[in-house]
Amino acid sequence: MTETTETMLPVLEYLRRQLAKTLRPGETTHLRYPTAISRLLNLEVVAVDERLAAVRIAADVGLHGNQQGTVHGGLLAELADAAIGTAHSTVIEPGESFTSLDLSARFVRPAWSGPLIATARCTHPGRTVSQYQCEITREDGAVVAMVSSAVMTLRGEAAAGR
Repeated sequence: MTETTETMLPVLEYLRRQLAKTLRPGETTHLRYPTAISRLLNLEVVAVDERLAAVRIAADVGLHGNQQGTVHGGLLAELADAAIGTAHSTVIEPGESFTSLDLSARFVRPAWSGPLIATARCTHPGRTVSQYQCEITREDGAVVAMVSSAVMTLRGEAAAGR
């Protein structure tokens, strides 16, 4: 009988291995990946680096549509939030957590069924509050939305239980 021992990896290394499909049994990180919302919406991390992430969804107006028959803005906001959260998580240490302080979306053009990719980059890496920009594009490369967010890193008691 073989016993699998758990190996705790830094978030960035865990996500890189997950993306490369080289995670070994028992390799984990201190944050939850994939997140519950990512599993529900079938979001997929397609690129990751320090303070950078790209997340894809196969949008379907039958599931994600609004009254006009285009992808709902709330789904676009969630897609951007997932990319921003993934990007910020790459610098989160054990014992730390984080939370979004705000999220501002500017919708540029409609999207219909098909792949959408949200690419989030840090524009100001603060010790406590960091700023992110995220661009959501359609398969044809057209920008669908621009999203900005401030993310706060929580430490000590503020991170406890999160």
